[in-house]
Amino acid sequence: MKHSKFVAPATCWRKPGAAACIYVGFAVYLYQPYFKNFDAIRYLLVTNVCLGSLGCYLLSRRWVAGFAESLLAGALYGFGPFSLGLIKFHPTAGLLVAAIPWLFFPAAFGPKAKWRWLAVPLSSLPFLAILLFFQLSARYYLYPMPIQLKLHRADLVGLLAPLVAAKRGTTLVGLYHIPIAALIIGSSMLLAARRYGVMLILVIATILAFCDSFLHVSPMIWLAVSVLCCSILAGAGMQGLIRAGFADRKWLLADTALMGIFAVGTLLLATGYFHTFLGPGSEYAKLFGEAAKMYTLGAIAVTILFFITRAKLRACRLRQVLLCTAMTVDIFFGARFIVDHIL
Repeated sequence: MKHSKFVAPATCWRKPGAAACIYVGFAVYLYQPYFKNFDAIRYLLVTNVCLGSLGCYLLSRRWVAGFAESLLAGALYGFGPFSLGLIKFHPTAGLLVAAIPWLFFPAAFGPKAKWRWLAVPLSSLPFLAILLFFQLSARYYLYPMPIQLKLHRADLVGLLAPLVAAKRGTTLVGLYHIPIAALIIGSSMLLAARRYGVMLILVIATILAFCDSFLHVSPMIWLAVSVLCCSILAGAGMQGLIRAGFADRKWLLADTALMGIFAVGTLLLATGYFHTFLGPGSEYAKLFGEAAKMYTLGAIAVTILFFITRAKLRACRLRQVLLCTAMTVDIFFGARFIVDHIL
């Protein structure tokens, strides 16, 4: 977007306590019905989502100024489809994913001025940690995730309809529905600001997720880095949507059109599944229908932002409430469905 700097102020450590309390409360809400069946190590599931969310929240403050935007970015990572999908594996896999945002701290907050080049080798710390973790796990005959598990093109349906992927039991990837609108804007801001290093990390991690296993590493774990980047980009995109000016209205219109296309696409898929009435296909049809509703909600929200911007009104608080409410609803119901279906 033309007027977005993709840079946050220096106050990147504000309100971590409030964010932590919100994440803990949401985690307890999600897992509390299943506590009676948990053994000691299963309580790591609660710890993992909270640590991962808080780490992403703090890391996103390097680029995202707003508290609500960073809070939702953290929720997209810690409570997103990918992180919650790790419930079916050993809890230590989720602990590794929770540690990845924290391992990016030295690169994001450390080097300054003439030492900025150190950010490049420091950015490799999460990748090295993943390699070391799986090497140690194999040495002690602990396999947190199947080493044959990698990303396939068929799994990409989870990008459009994560709840359908959860129902099918396939690999969960990406974010939820409405955050895709913010992700698109955040990606355009990234390119406009020439933050090619972040894009390179995203591309490398995604390519590794499609590759075969090496050094006993499950390829799917690399996707955690991609999801982290996308979550932060979605937070930055929310900030861009909230602060968009009159010159940015074409981006909002394009975003609205894309969300409308996703809504129509998932609705057509829902219609296609209804031919197996009262059979297994009807369950998928309902989930595709729910996805269409969420995309429609996102399209309506961005359309309202477009008309506010077209009228040259700022109304930042109204924009924030509108966008955050829509995303919160999406995350809330999506996370509840995934946890209930897997556990």
